[in-house]
Amino acid sequence: MTDAELAAHLAEIAGRLLITVRDCGVLALKALGGAGDATANQFLCHALREARPGDALLSEEEKDNFERLTYSRVWIVDPVDGTREYGEARADWAVHVGLAIDGVATFGAVALPGAGLVIRSDQPGEVPAAPDRLRMVVSRSRPAREALAVAEMLGAELIPMGSAGAKAMAVVRGEADIYLHTGGQYEWDSCAPAAVARAHGLHVSRADGAPLVYNQRDTYMPDLLICREAHAPLVLDAMARIAGG
Repeated sequence: MTDAELAAHLAEIAGRLLITVRDCGVLALKALGGAGDATANQFLCHALREARPGDALLSEEEKDNFERLTYSRVWIVDPVDGTREYGEARADWAVHVGLAIDGVATFGAVALPGAGLVIRSDQPGEVPAAPDRLRMVVSRSRPAREALAVAEMLGAELIPMGSAGAKAMAVVRGEADIYLHTGGQYEWDSCAPAAVARAHGLHVSRADGAPLVYNQRDTYMPDLLICREAHAPLVLDAMARIAGG
């Protein structure tokens, strides 16, 4: 099984487990997120250590082991991206399984279990054409100031959405055109989505155009831009104008 096939297989199974946990009917909403995170994380970590014993692992739900910094290959996973949306039985949550090689998000899969989809880096499709008015996905609860300003400058329609993975895959699937996040994330929030988006021919970078670098000691990643290549100069120019005051 290739790395990309493994990522997709494990993301799909973890998604099924999460649906089963949610649908068991015995957990209160407050406890559901924790139970789902723990179940999916245990499965993903055990499976990856069994299937790829020579690789390192970074998970949102595991204590960090800085020995990973000495490895070229690091699996970066988010067992439940969008815990609140998962508990609310919405479709905009995800499971991320990504592999960074020498700091680059290289292979990955993003499962959208609520929609019955697994979108993978080894099965790229054609991203649908953009409409005349661009669409930008933003946080349901805390849309970033910069994203709102860029949307206004570009005349883009705002689409509130849950998890980072769901937002990124909305661009891959042609449901949106720009995902600009400046509110801070961590490596597990974007590794798998970045690998999938890049495989589909999309622009993936920091909000200033710099490359995303993974397997860092500090896993915090301040910002992210995913969009079609043709739209990247528009967004980056708008961001530069905002930064320049």
